[in-house]
Amino acid sequence: MKRDIYDEDHEAFRASVKQFLDREVTPHLETYAERHGLDRDFWLAAGKQGFLGLEIPEEFGGSEAGDYRFNAVLTEELAKVNMTLPSCVGIHADITVPYLVHLTNDEQRARWLPRAASGELVTAIGMTEPGGGSDLANLRTTAVRDGDDWIINGSKTFITNGGSADIVLVAARTSPEKKAKGISLFAVDTTLEGFSVGRVLDKVGQDESDTAELAFDNVRVSNDDLVGPLDTGFISMMQFLPQERLGSAITNLAHAKQILEETIQYAKDRQAFGQPIGAFQNTQFLLADLVTRVDVTQAFVDQCVIAHTKQELTPVDAAKAKWWTSQVQNDVLDHCVQVHGGYGYMNEYRVARAWRDARVTKIWAGSNEIMKMLIGRDLGL
Repeated sequence: MKRDIYDEDHEAFRASVKQFLDREVTPHLETYAERHGLDRDFWLAAGKQGFLGLEIPEEFGGSEAGDYRFNAVLTEELAKVNMTLPSCVGIHADITVPYLVHLTNDEQRARWLPRAASGELVTAIGMTEPGGGSDLANLRTTAVRDGDDWIINGSKTFITNGGSADIVLVAARTSPEKKAKGISLFAVDTTLEGFSVGRVLDKVGQDESDTAELAFDNVRVSNDDLVGPLDTGFISMMQFLPQERLGSAITNLAHAKQILEETIQYAKDRQAFGQPIGAFQNTQFLLADLVTRVDVTQAFVDQCVIAHTKQELTPVDAAKAKWWTSQVQNDVLDHCVQVHGGYGYMNEYRVARAWRDARVTKIWAGSNEIMKMLIGRDLGL
């Protein structure tokens, strides 16, 4: 089914993203995987193309597209090349930067946003803690007032861009007695004394990402590094999570769709028992099923993109998009591995790496179980 949510400007932008990826990124994917992270040249090149500043006002070096569909196009094209790229770029440009745009004062914007747009300053967001998972309301990292400063202690884990970030937006408890209403956000410079990167985690997939553990041992930050009003961090996180979950949904579906297209071509080319394996009824029925699932899911995700562009996307619909696309993605890729047979289990084949990379999407950005709880509560259950 033809999609109709993008116009000529979006497609021209898509073409520029494709050219950039072909020229600057695809030749280096193996290096990124070996080093477990994107190098600074990647960030600077992406910044030069304007891909990191879609959310940033022009006066601070961005393009301020004002149209989330450009974010969606960028995410789709990154996901087609590699599942990890939209994760790393999204954490920086699509997730952390909006906090720095909407919750900061002019001095803070001037300090952080121009370099975030250019790729000179890479960002991460520190929400998840060891033992905490999706339970953000009960985080243990603390920030205690000391004169005009704050002293941060605690730890974070599973932090995308954690090994390379220059600024980490850290959620910390500033008023313990207020529970969820006593959490604040701080932009922590990773060169500060007491901040340290622990392990760059050895994951099942997504080798190109420097997902890391972070530790804060009496890290002193200025009150000027407080992002947003004091004790409003949890509310802010809830406000910005729908965009993160929509970005995840776009990534999940674009990634699955690309690998499915490649699998269909494989079914046409691969011979068994004297004919293409795609000629067997079982393969035809399977691929027909998968294509239908992807197309139907695409229709819903596109409507979510339109709603978000109009600032009408609800947290519940974002939760639906996030959990459903991750389930569809994993189901599709599991079948794609099966169609490839033994070759599908070999890391040298793209389908195998895609299958590994996708498993985490049912866990991050709020586990699928949490997403279903949000939907269930909306039903009055």
